[in-house]
This record gives sequence, structure tokens and C-alpha cells, in this order.
Amino acid sequence: MVTKAITATTVGINAYKIEVEVDVTNSLPAVCIVGLPDSAVNEAKERVHSAIKNSGYTFPTGKVIVNLAPADIRKEGTNFDLPIAVGILKEQGIEIPDKEDIAFIGELSRDGSLRRVNGVLPLVAGLKEHGVNTVFVPIENAKEAALVQDIKVFGAKDLREVVEHFSELPLTQTIVDINKYLEDNAETDYSYDFKDVKGQQKAKRAMEIAAAGGHNLLMTGTPGSGKTMMAKCMASILPPLELSEALELTKIYSISGLLSNDEPLMTKRPYRSVHHTASQNGIIGGGTNPKPGEITLAHRGVLFLDEMVEFPRPVLEVLRQPIEDGEVVISRSKLSIKYPCRFMLVGAMNPCPCGFLGDREKQCTCTDIQVQRYRSRLSGPLLDRIDLVINVPRLTTEELINTKSDAEPSKQIRERVVRARKLQAKRYEKDGILTNSELSAELIKKYCKLDDNAQNIMKMAAQKYQLSGRKYNRVLKIARTIADLSNSENITSEHLTQALQYRSDN
Repeated sequence: MVTKAITATTVGINAYKIEVEVDVTNSLPAVCIVGLPDSAVNEAKERVHSAIKNSGYTFPTGKVIVNLAPADIRKEGTNFDLPIAVGILKEQGIEIPDKEDIAFIGELSRDGSLRRVNGVLPLVAGLKEHGVNTVFVPIENAKEAALVQDIKVFGAKDLREVVEHFSELPLTQTIVDINKYLEDNAETDYSYDFKDVKGQQKAKRAMEIAAAGGHNLLMTGTPGSGKTMMAKCMASILPPLELSEALELTKIYSISGLLSNDEPLMTKRPYRSVHHTASQNGIIGGGTNPKPGEITLAHRGVLFLDEMVEFPRPVLEVLRQPIEDGEVVISRSKLSIKYPCRFMLVGAMNPCPCGFLGDREKQCTCTDIQVQRYRSRLSGPLLDRIDLVINVPRLTTEELINTKSDAEPSKQIRERVVRARKLQAKRYEKDGILTNSELSAELIKKYCKLDDNAQNIMKMAAQKYQLSGRKYNRVLKIARTIADLSNSENITSEHLTQALQYRSDN
């Protein structure tokens, strides 16, 4: 008789229900796993064999055939160990309900204990969509799995606990309060705070606008002017995550194996700082079964590229489409995977190879050709996708030695950012977007209307700065964000003029 156990596998951040079919035939002892398993799944036969014996149960003496259906989806990972073991024990007569609404996920040690696996949240969420209402997972994954509402989650330490749950020793259901996780982490102490940044008022204002509207930002300035430190402070002014954003981020970090055991839910927006030696696959994601890259790990947060022009040009160019679409499609010969990547790009660079072009104290030693060649490493199409471009000059001597800095702390800036984000969330609740940076051309016409005076200013600016269509729209998005920070329903000429200041350097 063929027995079944239900589990799931992930393709990208989406999960697919898998039926583990087990059949034992009268033949020489062996274990055969079919259904497009990878090497980790194939090795399950050894782990399962030892786990069943060391848990006090009998392993079949015939040939065990395990089919992972549907067979056209590639299976990878170690989360198939537990359902395979359950299917074999059912075949041996152990009383475990043969129901389609009960699923099993987990890796087995040779002594029968259950080990943590990656991707539990998307697996459980996918199983729920397929009608599963009860799931058994390793105890270390229980809180993460319980983030999925309206499904019973039982965390077990070993195989024996799972089996005995259906007889005399039922397990305790794991329940978590998602909102409590978000509330407890709403106020977080950050290592970097804008109160420690002297001067640079224009740059700080630009970063506030970027955070409020989810805009991309490029800082150009001499070495030591504070570009990197301000980029690190960016995390301290970002608004808290909405529940939908937190769950989406948690799925990404779960399948990447980056989720903390102590914090099953991502409660802070990610800040990813990438070194310029990073590969193209490291940035956008890749592999035989593609995994998320840095742009996906920075989803709903910040991707910081220090010394941006030092990145290989092909690496920078692959950012163009993801920045525009908010998602990246990684295609292979046998599959195509889509990952979300709605991130804020923050870049920093020197104005020239020596770094002192335009400096008030040190003289630049670069030739015009060297400066032009250096700046051309950032292509026009990529710069078109950067909303705010600002110059970060060296601090004056007075600013540098001032010990009584009255710089505004990040907490105050963050309060204004949060208010602006709430305005945007309410305005776009029927449009399926969250921030001004996501406005399409059609929505720009709807929400970024200009009066006659503002239209005249925009016409003159378009001629003076030779704005492309994309730049024109981005100026309007920035003006919309500045208006939101001012709690203004309409975009005025003052908002538009300020927005143009952040494009004139480009």
C-alpha cells in the first residue's frame, strides 16, 4: 500500500505543495528517491534510515521507493527528511493520520532529532493556500512558522515527539503575536545618528526627502566629508515596517538562511552596504536554483554603494531595470524566478580620481580628460534613475571644531518621515503602491498636478537642464514628497523649486 505525507518546496519565495509517496516492495533492501531531487534530498535516505532506527522504530527490510510529486518541480533542501520518515512509518503501521490538511517540514539528525531548516515561512504560507491547517516543524522554526495566521503549528524536538503527538503525548501549539513583535521594535537604538553629523544641512535634507518618498540618492564629495557616515545614519530615519512589508522581508531572509533564531520576524528595514568587488550574481542573485541577491535583501530598505564608480560597469548597469520595475527576473534554462527588489539606492563617490575637485583647501591634480573618464563610469541611463544628486563639501574649520553642535537628532527627522509616509499610504491605498517613488506616469498626472506658475518654472527648468522624460517625472515625484513633508495637499512653486535643486548637479 502506498502512503502519503504532505510537505512543500520553494521556488523563489513561492511555495508549492509536495506529496511524498512511499511504497515498500519485496526486494533487496534499498531506498530510492525519485521526483527531481537534488543531492541534499537524495542524501535524506541515509539520515532517515538512521533517525528511524535510533528513535526506536523499525525500518522496512524491503525496497523503499519515495516519489516526490509533482515530479516536474525540482526539489532541494533538507526539509523533506521528516515527511519521508513519516511516510515510511505509516507504511510500517504506525498510526499517523493520512490527511491532506496535515503537513511536515524538517531535517533529521541521525539520532532522530529535528534541525532548523530555511524557508519555513514561505513553505507554511504556501501550504495554507493549499488547504493545510496543521503543520509540524523543528522547534527552532516554530515561531517563524506561527507567523502565518489561522494555521496550527507544532514544534517538535525529534521524530519521536511527532509520532507520539498522535497518541498519548500531544505537542503544545505555538502561537505568536505578530503585532507585538512590530511594536516592541518600533523604537530602536541605532549605532549612527544624525545628531553626530556636523554641518551638511543640504545633504541631511536630501536624505530626509529620500527616506520620506523612497527615492534614490547620489552623494558626491571630497574624501572625509561625511558621505559614508550619513549613509549609515539613513537607517535611523526610515519608518517602521508595515505588517505586509515585514512578512515579505521575512520570507526573503528565511529562504536565504539569514533569519535570526531569536527574532523570527523582520522588524527593521534592511540596510545593505555592498563592497565594490561584489559580482553581478551577488548583486542581483543567481545560482543553479537562483537565490536572492543584495538588491532583494535590500527590499523595502537601503542598498548603499560606497565608491560607486569603482564598481564594474556591467554590475552597475544590471541595476537599471530592477530600479525601474521594483523586481528582478532571473532566468535559467529550466526555470525563471522573480524576486521583489523595491529598494532605495544610496551611492557615494568622489568628484574626480584624486577626490579634491572643487575643494576649498586642496587643489585637484586631475586633468579634464581624467575627470571626464572618471565620471563617465556612471552611465546616463543609470543617472536618469537617481532622483536626488547632491554635493557634499568638506566641513569648514568652524564646523569641524564646534563641540556644541545643535544638529537635529534622527528621532525628530524620523517623525517627519513617518508622517509623510502615512500621507502617501492613505493617498495610494487604492493604487497598490506605498511611496511617491513608485508613481507611474499615469499616477503622476493624477497626483502631481501643477498650477500655472509651477508649470512655467518646470518649462524653464526642462529647457535649462535638458531634462529627459524620466528626469522630468522624477522631479515631480520629489516635489510631491517635499509637499508631503510640508503637509501640503498641493505642489506649490516653492516645493518644485526645491526639488529642482536636487537635480541641477546632474
